[in-house]
Amino acid sequence: MLLRMAWRNLWRNPRRSVVTTLAMTLALWVMVLYSGLIEGYWRGMERGVVDLEFGDVQIHARGYLESPSLYKTIPDPDAVLARLDALGYPASARLLGGGLAAAGDQSVGVSLRGVDAARDARVCRISDAVATGSWLDPSDPHAVVIGRRLAQALGVGAGDDLVVVTQGADGSLANDLYQVRGVLKTVADGTDRTAVFMNAAAFRQLFVLPRGAHQIMVRRPDDVPLATAGAVVRGVAGDLDTRTWAELLPVVAGMLESTRSMAFVVFATVYLAVAILVLNAMLMAVFERIRELGVLKALGVGPLRVLALMLLESALQTGIAVLVGMGLALPAAYYLSEYGIDAGKLAGVSLAGHAMPATWYGVYSRESLSGPLVMLLVMVLLGVLYPAVKAAWIRPVSAMRHV
Repeated sequence: MLLRMAWRNLWRNPRRSVVTTLAMTLALWVMVLYSGLIEGYWRGMERGVVDLEFGDVQIHARGYLESPSLYKTIPDPDAVLARLDALGYPASARLLGGGLAAAGDQSVGVSLRGVDAARDARVCRISDAVATGSWLDPSDPHAVVIGRRLAQALGVGAGDDLVVVTQGADGSLANDLYQVRGVLKTVADGTDRTAVFMNAAAFRQLFVLPRGAHQIMVRRPDDVPLATAGAVVRGVAGDLDTRTWAELLPVVAGMLESTRSMAFVVFATVYLAVAILVLNAMLMAVFERIRELGVLKALGVGPLRVLALMLLESALQTGIAVLVGMGLALPAAYYLSEYGIDAGKLAGVSLAGHAMPATWYGVYSRESLSGPLVMLLVMVLLGVLYPAVKAAWIRPVSAMRHV
């Protein structure tokens, strides 16, 4: 009987009921899609940093990050790599140095990076970021891949020659002629302007550096949190300096984390508006039916049953909103997760020095779907509680005399 009465009362003022239900539906639809887009933005930017530049965790010799030097190396990188491999943490060692690159009449200071192409592919996806030409090939020792802006500054492209001049570890003047094998697309400011990637063997020959490594990049298994991965790698690295990407880039990590805080603020703002709308609608429903509620109370209907009636009316509206809102949100969420939003105009735009992805995908999980739903239910309950309590404790005599 309560259900029939609640359904009948819901449509005594159809315009108000439809507007309230549509507001809840729209809020749920928008918030479900928005939560997935925020999660996708966060993960996309994290992948851009982790996949192309840093890995999840990095290992350096003590003092290298504070004062980089060709001579501050990890003494036995192969032993560290072997231990990480045994634990299921893909890792790759890199060699880092500085020098001068020249082509024609132009010369630019560069950051030289020696990589093991086979191992590096397990840790870093920089090889997928080649815009023209191709990535390094160990069989071509005098090939290099350079950043986009560096190529523009020197006026070179794939197939052109590049002279590199630097100082070897033994103090000698080191120089050699290389061929540009590929040019990267926009990755990050530092990489775009100065990066010259070469095979590790070519780096060692140029710098006369037969052993050691300056950096070990590590990737964590998918199901391992970043903090846990950092602790595991620290246990393997011992006295070496081990830091997660969030510790290496606190500004970027803070900006990404702030997006989640911003999402909560948006959630709270939108749902507060919904709660106010529900509060207003239910208060109006109570005021319009004061005499009717007084008659119900006079006939012996208890406060709890009146309270249940008001809550049931709101529950019916919310149920319709949830069914329609989720029914509309799920296809849209599938589209955003599979095809994303084309952010082509933002391609090349950097955030804290790191390029934004060209396509913005949504990431939808049980949490991103249930979070907005639970928050909607809580806010609707808060909005309807006061009118429902007011209706439940109304005095029959004064209510029946209400005009």
